[in-house]
Amino acid sequence: MRRSLPAIFALLLASLTAIASCNSNAMENSAQKTKADQVIILKSERRLLLKQGKTTLREYRIALGSSPVGAKQAQGDGKTPEGRYIIDTRNPNSRFYRSLHISYPSAQDIARAKRMRVKPGGMIMIHGLGKEFGAIGTMHRLHDWTQGCIAVTNEEIGEIWDLVADGTPIDLRP
Repeated sequence: MRRSLPAIFALLLASLTAIASCNSNAMENSAQKTKADQVIILKSERRLLLKQGKTTLREYRIALGSSPVGAKQAQGDGKTPEGRYIIDTRNPNSRFYRSLHISYPSAQDIARAKRMRVKPGGMIMIHGLGKEFGAIGTMHRLHDWTQGCIAVTNEEIGEIWDLVADGTPIDLRP
């Protein structure tokens, strides 16, 4: 009986490992199936929603540009754009940990800026806090501090990075 106890233990351990591996693969496959098909920014509520159809997959509190009320008009105005754009590229080596680029400015934004005789600005991102300020965590939300971007914690941009593919529409609402 004593000699079979290690064999039983080894069999039990192998079974648990196999079950854990299956669950891990199922979770990975489930995560792949639940990619967001839309990102919604509710500026006045300081919320970012990841949606798949009508289902909200995740919700995050955010910080915006230093002058967040109203749509971005010109480079340096501290405003976060409003309107429909897409997530068009990503930067895994951003100084803000990771970043997802928003396709601002659109042709309409460029035309408006031209009429106003200003530069429209650009490089609008959803980004983390970076190595230098990552320890601040959720406290970064106490003040709108970006130059027009949408800021989340490093952990949150990691989740968003995994759930949002390039080409995903983003709707930035007042």
